[in-house]
Amino acid sequence: MPKYPLFRVLLHLLVGLWTAAFVFPLVGAAGREARVRRWSAQLLAICGVRVKVRMAAGVPPAARALIVANHISWLDIFVINSLQPCRFVAKSDIRDWPLVGWLCEKSGTIFIARGRQRDVRRIFKGLVESIHAGERVAFFPEGTTAAQGTVLPFHSNLFEAAIDARVPIQPYALRYLGSDGEPHEAINFDGDMTFAESMLRVLRVRRFTAELILLSPIGTEGAHRRELAAATREAIVAALRRDPAVDTADTPPAGRPGLPA
Repeated sequence: MPKYPLFRVLLHLLVGLWTAAFVFPLVGAAGREARVRRWSAQLLAICGVRVKVRMAAGVPPAARALIVANHISWLDIFVINSLQPCRFVAKSDIRDWPLVGWLCEKSGTIFIARGRQRDVRRIFKGLVESIHAGERVAFFPEGTTAAQGTVLPFHSNLFEAAIDARVPIQPYALRYLGSDGEPHEAINFDGDMTFAESMLRVLRVRRFTAELILLSPIGTEGAHRRELAAATREAIVAALRRDPAVDTADTPPAGRPGLPA
């Protein structure tokens, strides 16, 4: 087990800030994605989080889709980015988090203000343009984090972007398991907990498996956004109930070549 994990996290954040400020402007999209993927995998390794990917049996993920996942922790973004870097839609107050907020912005995060309909319309247009440009876009339709074992109702507004872009919804189900194979409450990031408090809580345990379940894509042709939101939530809830119709495949060790592009 590595010593001084908090110091290593802070050092890793500084490396990420330096990379975003001085390396990103000099490399293309592929170079930025490779660095985001590697940096995210290394952060998870420092935090003691091992990523396991499970896939719906016989149904490959969609090549172009709007990615939708349940939301438990600030770790969720890095778990997904360790598999395939995405542009995330996130609440605007994340931008104010020390170091991490700036880093998220530089890695392409799209920030949205709560309760502002004009902001939703702006984000919607940007999502469609990003999908048409071939970028991977992801969001958490619960709008906030929820304790493990709970999936809040899905807000449907941004599902309209997939309909307009004529791409399917790609559901991801996320959970964090302890050494006993059960969901670990130390990962929960809810209530009045600060980012710093959550980070320290994670580092004190340091033995988690982040299970990322890639579910069957959901077609959007002729569908209504509310129907899509309900169907996506139902698929994710079913997967988190240990749906047996999945194959298990571990990701390669953190920081090594071979992670899916």
